[in-house]
Amino acid sequence: MKIGLASDHRGYKLKEYLKQILPTNNYEIVDFGTDSEVSTDYPDYAFALGEAVVSKQVDFGVAICGSGIGISIACNKVKGIRCAKVSNKEEAQITRIDNNSNIVAFSEKVSESDALDIVKTFITTEASPEEKHIRRVNKIIAYEENN
Repeated sequence: MKIGLASDHRGYKLKEYLKQILPTNNYEIVDFGTDSEVSTDYPDYAFALGEAVVSKQVDFGVAICGSGIGISIACNKVKGIRCAKVSNKEEAQITRIDNNSNIVAFSEKVSESDALDIVKTFITTEASPEEKHIRRVNKIIAYEENN
């Protein structure tokens, strides 16, 4: 499985941690930046990650910034992305089950162990086959297509 990682300068250290540890769990990583703690603009990396997810260059995306909010908003501007800002692994699981999200975003303040739990939970949880969840996601997709 290929996982895309993206962060701004504030999320850089946590992104680098995940970049080091995830391959030991047999995940292939594609890093969409940033490459340092020098101040940068999170939309640049969010858009690159979103485009990679939509084009199937990667299977899932992980986005990190100071709060997780800004980068999640930017990711969601890419057509076809359903990015959820989460704070724990339970929320990561719920967004996959209920929303079939394809990018997870979180704050740089999340601990390394919690970040790893969030990512592993997100990428190993299947979207719900229940009709109500599929119907709701399809409404989002249809709205996006028509607007």
